[in-house]
Amino acid sequence: MIEKDFKEIINNIKEDIKSVQIKSAVQVNRNLIMLYFRLGKILYENFSYGNKFIDEISRELKLEYPTSTGYSTRNLKYMKKFYLEYKDDEEVQQLVAQVPWGHNIVLMEKIDNKEIRKIYLQGIIKNNWGRSMLVHQIEQGYHLRIGSSTNNFKITMPENDSDLANYTIKDPYIFDFVSLKNDYKELDLENAMLNKIKNLLVELGKGFSFVGNQYKISMENKDYFIDLLFYHLELRCFIVVELKATSFKPEFIGQLGFYVTAVDEILKKEFDNPTIGLLLCKEKDRLSVEWSLKGTNLPIGVSSYKLDKYIPKDILEKLPTEEEINLHLDFGEGKENE
Repeated sequence: MIEKDFKEIINNIKEDIKSVQIKSAVQVNRNLIMLYFRLGKILYENFSYGNKFIDEISRELKLEYPTSTGYSTRNLKYMKKFYLEYKDDEEVQQLVAQVPWGHNIVLMEKIDNKEIRKIYLQGIIKNNWGRSMLVHQIEQGYHLRIGSSTNNFKITMPENDSDLANYTIKDPYIFDFVSLKNDYKELDLENAMLNKIKNLLVELGKGFSFVGNQYKISMENKDYFIDLLFYHLELRCFIVVELKATSFKPEFIGQLGFYVTAVDEILKKEFDNPTIGLLLCKEKDRLSVEWSLKGTNLPIGVSSYKLDKYIPKDILEKLPTEEEINLHLDFGEGKENE
C-alpha cells in the first residue's frame, strides 16, 4: 500500500473517532444538565418539607453514589435555582444544555439579566470558552462590546453575512495582554500583539486565522505592507487589520480601502467572500466614522481598543516561543513577510 494512501486512511479514521468522541461528550453533558434540571424541579416542588429537606436528599444521594461529587447540599441548591431560572424558557433550556454545569453556575452567580446571560451562553458555545475565560469575558463586558463597532456592513454585504460580520467584530477590543510605553507607535503595538499571538486570537474570537503581518502587496514598482492579515473561517473571507496609535482620522478609511481592494484583486479566490477591512484606533468619534464610511462601498468596520497599562520597554515580558507566533496559514506569496 502506498504510504500516502495509508496516511490518508488513518487520518480519516482518527477524524471519525474524534468526531464520535466529541458528540458523545456533548450528549453526556446534555444528559447531565437535563438531569440537574429535573432534580431542581423535584426540589422546588417539595420545598414544603422544610429547610432540612435538601440536606437529607444530599445525604441519601451521597450514600448511594459515594464517588460522585455532584450531590452536595450546595450543588442541589444550584439545581433548584437552575430550574427556577429556566423553567419557562425552552429556548434557553436548549442553550444551557450545551454548556458545562460549572459554566452555568458562573452565569447564575454573576449575571442576573437573562437576555444578557443568553449572549454569554451563545459566546461559550461559539468560542469554546473555558470557565476562567468565561469569567474574564464577563469582567471585560463582552456583551457590551460584541456587535458595537461602527461599520457599513448592512449596505455593503448580503444580510446574513452582514449580521455575522457585525457580531464578529467588537468595540472596544481589550488587549490587556499588551504593555507599552506611553508614546508607543503602530509598529510597537503590532509587535506586542505578535508576541502574544494566542492572546490576540482569543480576543479577536473564534474563526480568525493569522495569515501574516507586514504582509507585502506588490504593484508594479511599489510595495505596500498590510499591518495584520487574517482569514476568517466562518465568514470565508480575508480580514485586513490596520492599527493606529492615534484617534480616528477620515483619511484612514481611504488607506484601508486600498488594502481591501488589493487583497480582493491579488489574494481572493472565487470561493472566497469579499475582503473585510477592520480599522483599530486608539479613540474614535462615531459621527466622523459614519460620515467617512459613506464614501466607500467596501465592507469596513472601525473599532477602538484599550491596552492593559503602559510600562517602559526595558521591563516588558520576554518574547514567547516560536510556536506561539507560528500559527498562520500558508498562503504562498508574502510568506517571507509573515
